[in-house]
Amino acid sequence: MRSPLIPEVGVLALPYHHWGTRWMTPHHVLTRLAKYFHVVWLEPAHYWREVGSLGERRRAGHELAASLPAAFQRYVPEAWLPDVYRPAWLRRSLLRARVERGWRRLEATGCRNLVLHLWHPQFEPALDVGRHRLSIYHIDDEYSFSADAPSVGAQEARVLRKVDQVFAISPALMERKGGINPHMTFVPEGVDSRLYMTPVPEPSDIAPIRRPRIGYTGNLKRQLDWSLLRDLARRHPEWSFVFVGPRSLAGEAEAIVDEMSRYANVHLLGPKTVVDLAAYPQHFDVCIMPYVVNGYTNNIYPLKLHEYLASGKPVVGSPIRSLVDFDHVIALASDLDQWSSALGAALALPSTSAAAANERQAVARQHDWAELIHRIAATICERLGPGFTERLQPTKTDRAPQARQIPA
Repeated sequence: MRSPLIPEVGVLALPYHHWGTRWMTPHHVLTRLAKYFHVVWLEPAHYWREVGSLGERRRAGHELAASLPAAFQRYVPEAWLPDVYRPAWLRRSLLRARVERGWRRLEATGCRNLVLHLWHPQFEPALDVGRHRLSIYHIDDEYSFSADAPSVGAQEARVLRKVDQVFAISPALMERKGGINPHMTFVPEGVDSRLYMTPVPEPSDIAPIRRPRIGYTGNLKRQLDWSLLRDLARRHPEWSFVFVGPRSLAGEAEAIVDEMSRYANVHLLGPKTVVDLAAYPQHFDVCIMPYVVNGYTNNIYPLKLHEYLASGKPVVGSPIRSLVDFDHVIALASDLDQWSSALGAALALPSTSAAAANERQAVARQHDWAELIHRIAATICERLGPGFTERLQPTKTDRAPQARQIPA
């Protein structure tokens, strides 16, 4: 069994996503962080009515074990440690008990320098358990999920003040939530550039779709501008619109997608594994990020941004805050006419040149997960002390572990 680079450091992570959900930021970060330290993913606790699902959760972990670093492990809380809505004192006590058991797992591997890594303010009571030498709050979303993006809530403000280090994934999150904690670091979303840049054959389900292909990969969700997409598909029957990913829609958005699914030039290809998903941008003619622009989307940093750029293909997106900083390598459009014009220009010769593709890929390489996770590891080492930082320096150019066989 290969040990992490600094085996006496253990990270207990509390993500708010279940392991079995599609691959998201905590999955990317924590599996790769296990190159440097021991990492325990503390699975969000089940509610007492969900006791029957615990076996399925544990089996999912075992099926993926061969793909993960040896220093990464999951802890699915026992049936007698569920989450509850009330009373509040019991909910806090159960969370603390789960955290204590997570610490014991790390200590069993020889970890004596413990790091608590929170991914949501709801886990604030974990800070009171103690035993950790360093505490981290990792903000990877606007957790209100509100289109208005309200001011920082009382609980989140407390967490920001209490922890030793904050990471935030977008410029807007840095701007809105900075100033409370002096140790706040911007670490954006990344890409496995080798996976996305390695040429692969056309997947069988996209091969019959005529070109030009306007493509989107990722969750088909309400934050996308479905009215705009419907109007584009109607205006340009000569273009094929390809959507690759699971649907998580309701209401008007779901009705629009149902309508679009009947158009001859719209193709919904469904969810893919992480590895399979990487093939699709290579076989689009233009990649798109058509978000509704509001207080929520201005705080996100699309995971697909650098995945698209790594493919080398032209990209068109809505002018949300995080995309504006990349207007030298992507086109931005706001309304139907601008989108129609930008897509048409992206299909024209200058934007599909080798020089333009190389420039996009160069930006993607700067955001490779290996570099970003090294930045996180370096920050953790810096906060733990100079003896740890010195041991990290020689590994900067090493590639981080790749979790390549994990379902999206």
